[in-house]
Amino acid sequence: MELILSKFSASEYKSQAQKIRVMTEGWVNKSVFCPNCGSSLNSFENNSPVADFYCKKCAEEYELKSKNGEMGKKIVDGAYSTMIERLKSDNNPNFFFLTYDKSTLEVRNFLTIPKYFFVPAIIEKRKALSPTARRAGWVGCNIDVSNIPEIGKIFFVQNGVRKSKDEVLEKWSKTDFVKAAQSVESKGWLLDVLMCVEKIKQPEFSLEDVYGFEGVLQAKHPSNHNVRAKVRQQLQFLRDKGVIDFVGRGQYRMIGR
Repeated sequence: MELILSKFSASEYKSQAQKIRVMTEGWVNKSVFCPNCGSSLNSFENNSPVADFYCKKCAEEYELKSKNGEMGKKIVDGAYSTMIERLKSDNNPNFFFLTYDKSTLEVRNFLTIPKYFFVPAIIEKRKALSPTARRAGWVGCNIDVSNIPEIGKIFFVQNGVRKSKDEVLEKWSKTDFVKAAQSVESKGWLLDVLMCVEKIKQPEFSLEDVYGFEGVLQAKHPSNHNVRAKVRQQLQFLRDKGVIDFVGRGQYRMIGR
């Protein structure tokens, strides 16, 4: 996998934004495989309203977001209302995120986040454009990737270092348990509790450790008045799905940590 964006593919364009779009999409076409099944990817026609790439074998779709420098905690996206509607639909693509070094055109990070990790809580509404703007009143959004569990961030390239194909495919397969959440609300609870478990940063943790995030979870789910019961329910789900082990006496272990 070559980690340099090709200038040749964008030589006919004058706009820097167009050049970057063509170079990054060209790199993905040449270098990236479908993380769900391992097959090669195909490009949609330009300006597809939903996604940029698709896999002919498994039909997964992917939307590419690229930026110079570090990825940061938030990724700028399009219209807020469109994004929220997409999260509710069946036609919601997975995401590719690519960061590059503007001076060297080196790909520094490239990762995918499966679509089932996207819930309305991670979509941040931006301020509406001013009345004097060309698109007055338009409301965009940011994707708050800092609120996505680390298990859902699957790197092909991390800090300039390539990952093996087997590692990418294995990590993608380990996220399947999220699909079992039956509703947006239950998925939100599952991902929030999983985030709390990851923040403990210990191979083993206790039920009391997770209860330590009770205030955070209550703020995210103000209509729920029995947070501790919900925490126990999600830990049971994670145990049943093979994400954590129950060690005994209120102790758990994160599998693979």
